[in-house]
Amino acid sequence: MRIPLRWLSEYVDLTLAPEELARRLTIAGVEVGEIISSGGEWDGIRVAEVEKVEPHPNADRLRLVTVHLGDGERHRVVCGAPNVASAQKVAFAGVGARLIDGHTGKAVALKPAVIRGVESAGMVLSEKELGISEEHEGILVLPADAPVGGPLRSVLGDVIFDLDLTPNRPDLLSILGVAREVAALTGQQVRDPSIQYEEAGGPIGGIAAVEIADADLCPRYVAALIEHVKVRESPAWMQERLVAAGMRPINNVVDITNYVMLEMGQPLHAFDFKRLRGARIVVRRARPGEKLALLDGSERELAPDMLVIADAEEAVALAGVMGGGDSEVTARTTTVLLESANFHAPGIRRTSQAFKVRTDASVRFEKGLSRQLPLIAAQRATKLMVELCGGRAARGLIDVAPVKPKDVRITLTQERLHRVLGVDLPPAQVRQVLTALGFGCRWLPPDRFVCRVPYWRTDVAIADDVIEEVARIVGYDQLPTTQLRGEIPPEAPQPARDLREIVRDSLAAAGLQEIITYSLTDLDTLGKVLEPEELATNPPLRVANPMSREFEYARTTLRHALLGTLAANAGGNAGVVALFETAKRFLPRAADLPEEIETVCAVISGRKPDRWGQATAEPAGFYDAKAVLDRLLSDLRVPACYEATADFAYLPGRTAAVVVDGRQVGLLGEVHPRVAASFGIKAGVAMLELDLDALLPHVGGPVHYQPVPAYPSLEQDLAVIVAEDVPAGRVIEVIRSFPLVREVSVFDVYRGEPVPRGRKSVAFSISYGSPQKTLTDEDVSRERGRIVARLGQELGAELRE
Repeated sequence: MRIPLRWLSEYVDLTLAPEELARRLTIAGVEVGEIISSGGEWDGIRVAEVEKVEPHPNADRLRLVTVHLGDGERHRVVCGAPNVASAQKVAFAGVGARLIDGHTGKAVALKPAVIRGVESAGMVLSEKELGISEEHEGILVLPADAPVGGPLRSVLGDVIFDLDLTPNRPDLLSILGVAREVAALTGQQVRDPSIQYEEAGGPIGGIAAVEIADADLCPRYVAALIEHVKVRESPAWMQERLVAAGMRPINNVVDITNYVMLEMGQPLHAFDFKRLRGARIVVRRARPGEKLALLDGSERELAPDMLVIADAEEAVALAGVMGGGDSEVTARTTTVLLESANFHAPGIRRTSQAFKVRTDASVRFEKGLSRQLPLIAAQRATKLMVELCGGRAARGLIDVAPVKPKDVRITLTQERLHRVLGVDLPPAQVRQVLTALGFGCRWLPPDRFVCRVPYWRTDVAIADDVIEEVARIVGYDQLPTTQLRGEIPPEAPQPARDLREIVRDSLAAAGLQEIITYSLTDLDTLGKVLEPEELATNPPLRVANPMSREFEYARTTLRHALLGTLAANAGGNAGVVALFETAKRFLPRAADLPEEIETVCAVISGRKPDRWGQATAEPAGFYDAKAVLDRLLSDLRVPACYEATADFAYLPGRTAAVVVDGRQVGLLGEVHPRVAASFGIKAGVAMLELDLDALLPHVGGPVHYQPVPAYPSLEQDLAVIVAEDVPAGRVIEVIRSFPLVREVSVFDVYRGEPVPRGRKSVAFSISYGSPQKTLTDEDVSRERGRIVARLGQELGAELRE
């Protein structure tokens, strides 16, 4: 919101310098984002008076204009403007002044010129050459009281505050609203603009009618009628204010509606009354399939939940957003019906978003305006139309309000005021602050205030809102600073959060990279990783207002997110790519909110690293994912076993269920090539999933400590041939049962010649150590022999030479 200080000063005396005023407003919560000084670029441009206008001797369309700047200084310039005349006050630029070139739009330095044989010692300027607007058909004519010879910035220059407002303060989207803040901060009085005008026409009730068919979307509609209107340009002072506030002048009728909107914060709309069929206004929801041609030239098909302003037959405006082209004010308009209404804020926002049209009116309406404001704004605009358009106002106004607005009264106790602010303020000071802000405030001894909220403050609803107003004006920097008191509350245990953090740390330490993806997806993507029957019988939850078709359903799995991210990042990577995510998945429940399951999912793909981390030719697979999962379960101190299973997204024969205490808590396996290919992944992918909610009761078992080994370890490899159905984990259990074995891990599984068919070779890295001494090769060899013998007896294993 742009606030020109010249305009602001009409309603409140400005006693502070602009910089100090901006600081005070910002501290009070009305943030001044930028201070703009207009006219600072007009160095060398002064006010001149036209003394004489003569024809150019060599050009029919050019004239010679003599201007004086006081103290006997005169210049003769060549001018082509059709509106230049004697006795006018104009903007004059001497040689060297910088102007906006009317043809190129760029700033240039004015040079002496000879035009059609006549020397021109300067230039009389238009609005475009000054950078005020695009108007360049005629020169800018200044007010008659502009001081001759003075700098132009003293007449047209201004300081403009560009405010960064919070959404809860629609009252500050007006000059008058900011004036009230300034008055409260500086101890001045607000001068409200006049709303009195002569009603010279007939009774409005006998000429026009208004009906509100959908009162839930339009709580109040005020209409005024002005006849014998002459549509023309607005006066210069109004155009200057509109331009300074960032709006483009159009004509006097439209400019008045915009002017009052900026002045009071209430959007208005002017209809050409003679183009309204039936001489009536109907505020209703749009009919199915109804279309409307808007002022921007577009034609829109309306939805049934959108509010329209209609005449007796069809829609003529999109309520609170934009007027229609069929009823707009034109140069032929003679009778204006003025609309000043209050609309349901969420409805206006939905309509604005649906059409991707944000106007100054919709921005204000969607923030929630006061229901009392339409009447005052209608009276103000009618007064200006009578004065500036030569109009004659009909007697009375049409004011349709199914529910009359009521004053809001709030009781505030001294005890609550002290508790929130931490300081005792005298009742007289509190009353002074609130009265300055427009509140009615009555002190009821011994300990409370009764406050009547001003109609324009729709954001004040409870006692703490009133306290905030007091704090803002007194100054947050004036409130005492104290240390926190009281006991620190005990930490509330959050085992689910703690488990999630341990899982994240463990997987990151294992070399996986964490990702964060959207919790919404679409059915086609879910269909790539879930069985069609599952989606058909138990469809995911659909959100009511999706951002797009790609984010329409709450995910029931994390598989698609990991595979999609892997596909986007695995291309051209020479090594392994390992990703994980911990997040919630949402399982639908009948007639209830979805069940939220905390889940971790990880994928590993690429070329498998060797024991030293170098990429090999072998692709990463099942055992690489299992190694990560084993490490995770070890960090969680949860014993688990693996059982063969099948799943739609996994490769048969390479899929295992993760079982803890007889209950399945996850899946581990290789992704089916069909599923991987649907995401554009050509390489093999291993994936693991864990239900952290199901795992939580088993986490946190006893921790057993042992001394750090005093003697070094000795590492050797052992390869054995076992039957195909013997799990590697069973072999590890046997090896770990020997007293000299400290660590054991699988680093290779081989099938093929010379290993017999139906059997496999599994290679282990074993770390040996003793708490009593440093082991010799003979000690390790004897232990190794005992291990091989036990494996042969229990598992039918053979040593692979």
